[in-house]
Amino acid sequence: MANRKKWSELSSAEQAQILTLVAVQAVLAAWAQRDLSSRSASEVRGPKMLWRLLTLNTAGTVAYILVGRVQAPGGVR
Repeated sequence: MANRKKWSELSSAEQAQILTLVAVQAVLAAWAQRDLSSRSASEVRGPKMLWRLLTLNTAGTVAYILVGRVQAPGGVR
């Protein structure tokens, strides 16, 4: 952990990359939460409350997008 830098020690390009990743995560998490709200329990694999908690981090959000949703007949919702 000796290589950890303070925010002020990062270049402006590194700061921009971090802020971009944070913004992408926030958008994906908000989308997942909204998607969960619009789906019935039968359209979600597993408990909705568990997915709500899992989508608070990046890995959980990606998992929800890939496996947590049951596709509607016809493929598009």
